[in-house]
Amino acid sequence: MTAYAIYRLPHEDHATLIKQTEGEPVELLSLTELKGRQGFVVAPFEVNAEQPILVIQGDETKVVLEEREKLEDEGERKKSAPSLHYSIDFANYHSQLENDTFQKIVLARCADEKLGENVEPMELFYRACSLYPRLFIALVETEKSGCWLTATPEILLDGKDSDWRTIALAGTMKLEGDQLNGEGETLRWSTKNIQEQRIVATYITECLEQFTGDFREEGPRTVRAANLVHLRSDFTFKFDSQDYIGELLNTLHPTPAVCGLPKREVFQFIVKNEHTPRRYYSGFMGPLGVRETHLYVSLRCMNIDGQNCHLYAGGGLLKDSTEEQEWQETEAKLETMRRILDIRTSHV
Repeated sequence: MTAYAIYRLPHEDHATLIKQTEGEPVELLSLTELKGRQGFVVAPFEVNAEQPILVIQGDETKVVLEEREKLEDEGERKKSAPSLHYSIDFANYHSQLENDTFQKIVLARCADEKLGENVEPMELFYRACSLYPRLFIALVETEKSGCWLTATPEILLDGKDSDWRTIALAGTMKLEGDQLNGEGETLRWSTKNIQEQRIVATYITECLEQFTGDFREEGPRTVRAANLVHLRSDFTFKFDSQDYIGELLNTLHPTPAVCGLPKREVFQFIVKNEHTPRRYYSGFMGPLGVRETHLYVSLRCMNIDGQNCHLYAGGGLLKDSTEEQEWQETEAKLETMRRILDIRTSHV
């Protein structure tokens, strides 16, 4: 099959299509092997032979995103109760926090939805671009990974020449009512959300210190992503990408925003205990180039498998987390993809 990736950077009026018509994408088993590579990178949460890092290589084509008719969702969904699998996972994960084994751990889950009749993945990509101008939108399909759509707010590594940036994004609140008319500037953040974001920011600081002393942190500030808001700190720094990009990515990924702390122990616990394997969810994807790179964490995403869509979401647990609150946070995050599946076109 032909491997391809189409992506749109935040606030841009065009998308970029990379199509590989000959051969298969390059498969790598270590992030350090990305040194000197070019192409569209698709990396999983856990790298192994069944789900390797993929690099799609081909010619780039610019695709103009024409203004579409107004899209509307089908209204607020009723709140759902935690599933049995989620309850079991939450109890298991939270016990590690209560025992002080971990400082933070991210619990993810998967929800299945049906794809509408005669709706192609490319149509979902265009819907996502229309609904979410602030987010990085990407649709990727390869024989090894299957088909994935993401609409994510989280930069893992973004740069041009020697000027680079990354962000610490954590903490989640849902906008409701009149709040949807703004950017979340009137919301008050809980201690739990502030602590969760600070953990990620501290981790990124420690990672960058291994590569450069020339970096700057700004924030945190409230940023909107679809109908959610998060706390975000921005890090800018100087960096020679060609020599050290693989090592830096290996150090950063997975950040505590999708994994936890201490990183190695939490990562192994998640891989062993989470009911649904994450596969390419909470990995990262984006174009990797000689002069310009835009890699984003694969959040708010789904795996499109025929008429079945497997939607993924997660949330960071701390000692004072409650099951009901964390479940509802994942429900709010799943709405990003559900809106793409549910929306209808309005002719008003």
